[in-house]
Amino acid sequence: MTTLSERISQSAFDGSRLRVVLLLDLHDGAQKQFLEAYEHLRNQVASVPGHISDQLCQSIENPSQWLITSEWESAPPFLAWVNSEEHVETVQPLHSCVRDTRSLRFSVLRETGQPAVAPEPHKGLQAAPRVGDGVVRHALTFTVKPGSEKKVAKILAGYTSPAAHVDEHTRLRRTSLFMHGNRVVRAIEVHGDLLAALRHVSQQPEVRAVEEAINPYLEQDRDLNDPNSARVFFTRAALPAVHHVAADGQNPADVNRHALFYQAKDGCGMALARLLAGQDEAAADSPSSPIVSSTIFQRDDIVVRLIDLTGPLDARPALSFGVEGPHKAATLTRLLADGKDGVPVSDEEISGVLARSDMHLITDRSAAPES
Repeated sequence: MTTLSERISQSAFDGSRLRVVLLLDLHDGAQKQFLEAYEHLRNQVASVPGHISDQLCQSIENPSQWLITSEWESAPPFLAWVNSEEHVETVQPLHSCVRDTRSLRFSVLRETGQPAVAPEPHKGLQAAPRVGDGVVRHALTFTVKPGSEKKVAKILAGYTSPAAHVDEHTRLRRTSLFMHGNRVVRAIEVHGDLLAALRHVSQQPEVRAVEEAINPYLEQDRDLNDPNSARVFFTRAALPAVHHVAADGQNPADVNRHALFYQAKDGCGMALARLLAGQDEAAADSPSSPIVSSTIFQRDDIVVRLIDLTGPLDARPALSFGVEGPHKAATLTRLLADGKDGVPVSDEEISGVLARSDMHLITDRSAAPES
């Protein structure tokens, strides 16, 4: 039996309070404009459900360095806000003021200044430290013009992998690229600093050539030579990981990787991701489960579940699709945009839904181990 201490687990659904830290380096002379933009942002975020407080701080050593911290009741309301179109538009005025930014997100595990008693569950403290594997997981998603799917797939499959080594602390680990209809999903695994890795990749000539080649086929226009255009595109394309679990962090050699696409009803994306996360947590405890690891990415009403499993995807279709157990299929069906077709019950029915959700693998590349 796998114990919790052996499990690799990262989740936005543990109910703990969230502390968000945003580090900023301002352009010279941009302080007044920045403060005006911040006031607008502060007033907007104050009315967002789940927001508790925020602070604006300025470095006592370097006046161009600023820090914005905010506290949230839990991660889901923050993620819903930061991934919204309203947020994209609200933070736009900040970008012209800022030379560089870095965003960090932490759940609250301990705090001082409180009575010396065990924290109550409603206090929102993380119950125990999580066990990680040193890997940061992130995804990007965007759509291409209908009819261009085959051309885009060929371009994306033919790129030359960039150098895995980023710096002494950061290394690209794996990139998996899938398509579902005209939607592209690129899942990235990084040892170290995700932002440093993304910047490294974007600067590689072979990657830049591929991005330029698919530009004419994108449904959302972008100009990679315009920093603001590129920033807005990749902000909207961000598909953050909201849950990851693995039984022991060590994948066996004979593992197949699949990405499953779920289109949720309006406003149901987070609930759908939470439901799938609960099943995958349970599967991690079962020695008989073929699922070795699972990562769930979610933005708005798009949910992508990346699973590594032994054996074929449809060997246990209900488990693979996330509906194994009493009432799971009915609950998931209520959350899906295409749930009007009825609840799948038999293995054959679930296998049909599973096949329609299974994304087409374009390329899956792992970096060679460092010598």
